[in-house]
Amino acid sequence: QVQLVESGGGLVQAGESLRLSCAASGSFFRINTMGWYRQAPGKQRELVARIGRDGSTNYADSVKGRFTISRDNAKNTVFLQMNSLKPEDTAVYYCNAVVHLRLYDLGGDYWGQGTQVTVSS
Repeated sequence: QVQLVESGGGLVQAGESLRLSCAASGSFFRINTMGWYRQAPGKQRELVARIGRDGSTNYADSVKGRFTISRDNAKNTVFLQMNSLKPEDTAVYYCNAVVHLRLYDLGGDYWGQGTQVTVSS
């Protein structure tokens, strides 16, 4: 099976930075897209940023210019550098990966357990 383990969440003040990491482990052929989603209390889960295997990225408008997603394909790891954090960034952040278990399968969605990010004003 595939496991995604996140780290790096915490409590910071507005304007500060955090770096999230997510490492994938298990038995699989390849990881395609990796991304970060977040869910605030009472709200739906939303995309924050995602990155293709080729390094192509897209971001939610609310984080453009403040957050940077990157990945290390050799280590099956994705990162989210979050700068100039705002109270509205407070949420549980979830790592996501589209994983191909075998060469010709369609790929499946896998999720981490989530890590809390709290930004105080």
